Amino acid sequence: MAFSTFTILLGGNLTVTDRVENAIAGSRVIAADSGMRHAVELGVTPELWVGDFDSSDEDLIARFPHVERKTYPPAKNETDGEIATAEAIERGANKLILIGALGGERSDHALQHLLLAMGLAERGIDVLLASGDEEAVPFLPGTKNIDLPKGALFSVLGFSALAGLDISGARYPVKDFSLPFGSSRTVSNVAEGPLEFHLREGKAMILARPHDFSGA
Repeated sequence: MAFSTFTILLGGNLTVTDRVENAIAGSRVIAADSGMRHAVELGVTPELWVGDFDSSDEDLIARFPHVERKTYPPAKNETDGEIATAEAIERGANKLILIGALGGERSDHALQHLLLAMGLAERGIDVLLASGDEEAVPFLPGTKNIDLPKGALFSVLGFSALAGLDISGARYPVKDFSLPFGSSRTVSNVAEGPLEFHLREGKAMILARPHDFSGA
């Protein structure tokens, strides 16, 4: 199957940056309810708009009259974001960029987006979550490379106990490290160059703040 990238527009925060624009360039786009407002900021037109539309006002709906819409009842088993990702996968996505997945008024939604991304990664789908100010990628056993500006903050949050964790290219490198579940030992590190992560056991989320140099 050909490699296909989809951007999913979610309802959380978005600061439009060069990194965001470069990440979504050339991808297909699906919006989830109020995430459609990010289409205006990014200058993109989604091929599909899904949700119960309880958080999309009439002005936003009127701006995109020709975008196909799939309407769901408010009382449903999945969030609009999960419905949007399922639609993308059905259309052949094997890489997903979740824009507006972090921050926002609903911390339950932001946390669910992280959990959704982890579940997708376990299915072999490449996932990036981004708000412009923050980025997150699921980290499963194996190697992960991330290019951040020198001095940018990042953290590794264990979604389980971790074993055999290596971090290189950082101010505080670790080698063959075991991280107990719930430990903050790998929070607030600083990129010194291209970052390489290796993990033998467990699952984690790498969160980065590409424009935050407060730790430098």
